[in-house]
Amino acid sequence: LLFILSLCFLIFSSAAFYYPSGIQDDVNNKYTNVGNISLTVTNYGTIGNGFVNFPNQPSCQYPKGLGIENLFIGGIWIGGVKDGITSVSTAAVDVSTANRTEGFEFTNADGSGILERSSLQNSPNFRPDAVSHQDFVTEFFDTNLTAGGTVIVNHIPMGVKVLLETYCYDFNFANNWVILNYKIVNIGYRGNTSPIDSIYAGLWCDGVVRNTNITPPVGSSFYNKGADGFDSTLRMAYEYDYNGDPGFTDTYVGFKLLGINPKPVNENINSKTKFTIWQFRNTTDPLYFSPQVDNDPSSLGGKYQKMHGYLSVNPPDSINNPTVIPSRLDVLRHSPSNRSTLLSYGPFQKQNGERFSLRYIQDTLNVVYSVVCAKKFSTDPTTWDSSYQRTNLNVSADWSQRAFDNGYKLPSPPDPPKVRAVISSNNVALYWAANSERSVDPISNIQDFEGYRIYRTNAGADLTLNQNLLDLMNIVGEFDSTNNNISNNTGFNFIKLPEAKYFDGDTTPYWYKFDFPDQLNGFQYVYSVTAFDKGDISQNLESLESSILGNSQRIVVGTPANDNESAEIGVYPNPYYGSALWDGSGNKKELLRKIYFYNLPSNCQITIW
Repeated sequence: LLFILSLCFLIFSSAAFYYPSGIQDDVNNKYTNVGNISLTVTNYGTIGNGFVNFPNQPSCQYPKGLGIENLFIGGIWIGGVKDGITSVSTAAVDVSTANRTEGFEFTNADGSGILERSSLQNSPNFRPDAVSHQDFVTEFFDTNLTAGGTVIVNHIPMGVKVLLETYCYDFNFANNWVILNYKIVNIGYRGNTSPIDSIYAGLWCDGVVRNTNITPPVGSSFYNKGADGFDSTLRMAYEYDYNGDPGFTDTYVGFKLLGINPKPVNENINSKTKFTIWQFRNTTDPLYFSPQVDNDPSSLGGKYQKMHGYLSVNPPDSINNPTVIPSRLDVLRHSPSNRSTLLSYGPFQKQNGERFSLRYIQDTLNVVYSVVCAKKFSTDPTTWDSSYQRTNLNVSADWSQRAFDNGYKLPSPPDPPKVRAVISSNNVALYWAANSERSVDPISNIQDFEGYRIYRTNAGADLTLNQNLLDLMNIVGEFDSTNNNISNNTGFNFIKLPEAKYFDGDTTPYWYKFDFPDQLNGFQYVYSVTAFDKGDISQNLESLESSILGNSQRIVVGTPANDNESAEIGVYPNPYYGSALWDGSGNKKELLRKIYFYNLPSNCQITIW
């Protein structure tokens, strides 16, 4: 039995939940872990966690598990006029720490939580009403004046409840974005059931794109290295690391408006999508100031005016002022700073074009965003921001839009094969079931399975700091159906077993096997088997492949348990030297220290001096 011991010289423990300001009904330990993006979602309106639980919990990590963060904190803003009073309810605002303070104006009901559900039948959270591979469902409202006994300063409730559903997928083409589906209802406030007029809804975000393995999130210099842009065609604000961790980050984060309801029948929502931006907590810049009040129509402008897309209101000015050369967007795209962005839509109208009022209980307003992360395309300098470099970001944003447009359904590759690994000295054998071959595409409603691909990483490749695991997976075999004009027509004779293999305690029949001989004992590898389909010419879709990460197996190759008393038990490296290459580096270095044992018996006691 090969035994790995991680040497942690200093261990920090954390509870399963953390509660800012002692608010016991807040749930803030939930984050997406399906696909390749880890986004924290709370039941009081925020996304991201402001690194409150760093490094134990991601805020918005992409690629998953690599320490590259993309968001400090964000949340929904809702503005409107009720009984002549203009107010804005905000889930979060510019803050140095993400504890509940002024501007965190949404709360949750006593005992409320976050429902997790999944459309994957092999998930413990499977529910037939699930929308995606991982849904989070929660609700919150703006009707409290305190949170956990602490007064929410300067809060004027409008009387709204928000139902938030988030959707996350584990397809290779759709594993790097999360959809935020907000439904807003007027629930009244202290007996006031008046309608809310002139409504705007927005997603406010404090993006920060940094590799926390290189630079921990401490001090103002961590936050002022991002450059920001806006693509009006895609309705997407974005940020990238301009000069923080060059060569170790190289990612974009985008915040995209997918759609709203209600809206006039023939309206192009681009015409009423607003983007604005400001310096973090700035109170002196005449344009890029952080709004301090809900409504200020005559002077600088408040939060409600910012939701209209204004930089300032006296005189009216915006990010797209054509008289400013070079354009403000070009300056923002090529100059780093600590900024907050607001992507909003309004005012809402009915389908017939009439003014929309959110009536008490009767109406629902729907606004949907996506948070999209992607690697920069090409090897151009990290300080550049070209449409070519945004290729991956734009393609991923388009997939999130297609999901929204198609009722959150996506063309689906075959289900990932169920895989089992058998380890022996210098060898790994992968067995997998034939479940993928019965998959039905939800769009075409046909079984379009074509073949399998087998992947493996190189030994020790997982110790780098900025590598995406997907980039480390090397294809080592591909087998597909014969007698068609798709792929290589290899057939399955090389991997198909003459009869199904069964394992103790497992009723699954395993019909396929692939051996990896000559593996290095004591080294870690990651293995995966995917299934791919035939593609769909009618939708202009190439062949789709199941998630490479979906059934990946992280394995340290070595000898099985050896109960022969005469067998030599060994340990390596011996002696152990700190800071060796195999330890890795960065903030998680202490968790990566390890020594290896071989030929251990089934039951033994280990003493380390």
